[in-house]
Amino acid sequence: MSIRQLSSARLHQRRQTATLLRTADTCEDVLQRQELRHEAILLNLEVARSIAARYAGRGIPTDDLEQVACAALVRAAADFDPKLSNEFIAYAVPTIRGEVKKHFRDCGWTIRPPRRVQELQASVAHARALLQQSLGREPTLEEVADDIGADLDQVIEAAAADGCFTPTSLDRPVTQLSDLTIGDLLPASSSGFDAAEARVLLGPAIRHLPPRDRRILRLRFFEGRTQQEIGDELGVTQMQVSRLLTRILRDLRRALGPESLDALGA
Repeated sequence: MSIRQLSSARLHQRRQTATLLRTADTCEDVLQRQELRHEAILLNLEVARSIAARYAGRGIPTDDLEQVACAALVRAAADFDPKLSNEFIAYAVPTIRGEVKKHFRDCGWTIRPPRRVQELQASVAHARALLQQSLGREPTLEEVADDIGADLDQVIEAAAADGCFTPTSLDRPVTQLSDLTIGDLLPASSSGFDAAEARVLLGPAIRHLPPRDRRILRLRFFEGRTQQEIGDELGVTQMQVSRLLTRILRDLRRALGPESLDALGA
């Protein structure tokens, strides 16, 4: 379809939409009024879908975006007053766009930045797309800031928030020239950190124990000796070792206090 034909089709669509909504506004039959508005909605479904498509690929399924956009189109058709204007699209587009943006503010952020950053980020993303098309290259943040009339520092902050829609993949390379991924830099488990925290909390308490108690702890928990083996080394019975361990652990819990025990999960 040529540009002239496309323009003519859009003009016909606008006129047909205006006629349908104007007729619906004066129609006294409720069912007929609903059918007329339904026809007007069907004529403009592609408008809603095209607005939803601009926000695709940012962490929310396209089907959800289209559902929000189409629901906004239905509300716009119900609220439109043809006595004030014949330009339904001029009324509907801001309504649809506002609902899609609201959906993103409510549901689309993995990490929720301030509202001002959310709103500016949408403007930055839109300006970037338009500038890239007109310039034939990726625009700089300075060019984006000039285009939307915003402060450069604010644009940088908003551009950095773009990743808040979806978390960065752990398979993403650290640099373009590196085979090392972000996931490679993460520890396999948190057990090492938990053990380090335990040592920091337990160290002072253990140092205040008598030498014999410290020896029993070392034999039991560091060398893995059984209670019978410890008893044989110390010259006491297995039952006495069990009672000694119970008393030593009780003394440690008392020395650590409830907050430290919660941190250790004890």
